[in-house]
Amino acid sequence: MIRDFSIVFENVDRLLIGLMNTLVLSTSGLLLSLLIGIVFAAALMADNRFVVRLTRALVDTMRCIPFLLLAYLVYYALPSLGLNFNNWTSGLLAIVVYNAGYMAEILRGVWAQLPRESIDAGSAFGFYGWNLYLRIILPQVVLAAIPMIGNQSIQVIKDTAFLMIIAVPELTHAASSIQSKYYVPFAAFISAVALYWAMCSVIEAGVRRVERIAQVRR
Repeated sequence: MIRDFSIVFENVDRLLIGLMNTLVLSTSGLLLSLLIGIVFAAALMADNRFVVRLTRALVDTMRCIPFLLLAYLVYYALPSLGLNFNNWTSGLLAIVVYNAGYMAEILRGVWAQLPRESIDAGSAFGFYGWNLYLRIILPQVVLAAIPMIGNQSIQVIKDTAFLMIIAVPELTHAASSIQSKYYVPFAAFISAVALYWAMCSVIEAGVRRVERIAQVRR
């Protein structure tokens, strides 16, 4: 067993490259899906019924497609329609499409629970439309949604592991390559688990920090 871990240590550069790719993919995917979620949340809370129904259909579709199937569709099916992406872009696109619906629903749910007084106060001071949303509503929504956004961030990190099926060189792919070459499955995959745990722990610590700041502001 010690020898197995020594082999993994000798190939730690592969794991670190996989870790870096996972961080880049998950961070980029999280930020892009959050931006799209912000727009979709506003559409879900709009007064126009057609806009609400159309956005609801898009959000529900995003949330109902299994992530693994979505990755297959983007990488293998879209080229038949003339849309060709490399494995990295396909993985990022799958992460964004899949998680944007969840982000939109998280923000919409928090927005629906906001005290009406703060929104009315913003309107009284002359804020309306997107100005009201971006200046008054959105900061409150994002701050209140931090725990749920943190949970979704952890889910994004875990979802990147599925991208090994389209040969994206993320962390699980790196551990699998070490295992297949040296046949040290326990050491390789436990090392990957430890790195996933470390990433998720950092997110949890960040969420707790933001929650403490939010409590002080209240």
